[in-house]
Amino acid sequence: MKKIGIVMGSDSDLPVIEKAVKVLKELEIPYEVHIYSAHRTPVEARDFALNARKNGYGAIIAAAGMAAHLAGAIAANTTLPVIGIPCKGPVFDGMDALLSTVQMPTGIPVATVAVNGGANAALLAAQIIAVEDKELADKLDAKRARDAIAVLEKDAGVEAKLSEI
Repeated sequence: MKKIGIVMGSDSDLPVIEKAVKVLKELEIPYEVHIYSAHRTPVEARDFALNARKNGYGAIIAAAGMAAHLAGAIAANTTLPVIGIPCKGPVFDGMDALLSTVQMPTGIPVATVAVNGGANAALLAAQIIAVEDKELADKLDAKRARDAIAVLEKDAGVEAKLSEI
């Protein structure tokens, strides 16, 4: 199975990354987590991206706040799928990171999930590598089924408690 590369711009993004890690662990997908800054460690970020395919990665998740150039910097140096997670920052509540992540130039795509959307980034990465991995695809189907059952159980509880029939 291909592994997922996870990079974050700084350790302040760790709470968002932990959501992604939780999903990858649940699905038993191998992963590695690193801190690389598009601005402070551009050589290391570039080397990671350039060597990602050779090092067994199937997709890369990149989380960053504020200027949020990390996903784009990674995507500029690999043709693997890159999923950007814009992270909330102290000034614009994540809107700056969202816009930086989604406004990629033609030819350098970055898939983007919601602000602080670590879990969805991991699920999207899993879906990407599941295209060629039936066992993982089955795990994703089972997770969807469990999630649907959980919602229906909550619906029944709310209906029983609040509905007037």
